[in-house]
Amino acid sequence: MMPLLTTKGLSRNFGGLRAVDNVDFALMPGEIRAVIGPNGAGKTTFVSLVSGRIQPSQGMIVFDGADITSLPAYARVRLGVAYTFQITSVFANLSVYDNVALPVQRTLTDGRSKGAVRTGVMAALERTGLADRTHMLAGQLSYGHQRLLEVAMGLALKPRLLILDEPTQGLADSEIDNFIELVREIAKSATVLLIEHNMPVVMQLADRITVFNAGRILAEGAPEQIRANTEVQDAYLGATHD
Repeated sequence: MMPLLTTKGLSRNFGGLRAVDNVDFALMPGEIRAVIGPNGAGKTTFVSLVSGRIQPSQGMIVFDGADITSLPAYARVRLGVAYTFQITSVFANLSVYDNVALPVQRTLTDGRSKGAVRTGVMAALERTGLADRTHMLAGQLSYGHQRLLEVAMGLALKPRLLILDEPTQGLADSEIDNFIELVREIAKSATVLLIEHNMPVVMQLADRITVFNAGRILAEGAPEQIRANTEVQDAYLGATHD
């Protein structure tokens, strides 16, 4: 089986700082991959490069066999790459429904078809448990529900690769349990790349874990391999972090 996503020698400099440093990475179709590491390790910069929000200083990104290194973010969305942000980016003054209707319209050949839009919106909201909040303004949702709305917006794009950046931040314990089930369900039809600080979530969800440190991949493996890796323990698992 061919990887859905690969990076080769991927790097990004910010002045003298090498935030991502010569990263070779491969993600298989249908996988749930967690990316962990201490703050400042380069995790968000890496997924921002993959999604096209920023351009690499050097290296290559291949998605489903095609070189997408120079493609802008909107073109990657059309190919099936969806990214939810570490900081919520919902439209606070629009309703929950309208927030999801915007990405749904991008997936339709006739985005003006109200019936098709409604079907797509409600499917995404039902999957994320927000179907009873359609008419609320997004800004009135709790922070945790705004995070779930972001996931619904990503799902509405019908992605082949869904990138989730700190999705459980702000969620209550009961919501985290529901989120874990949601991601497992999403993974039946999409590949998931997950940045997450909540280690119990990572250990429950991930098929494989990639550990970043100082812009490089420190280790990769199944959850039990990462848990037992002394280098990872020294760099991250035994360290305090926010």
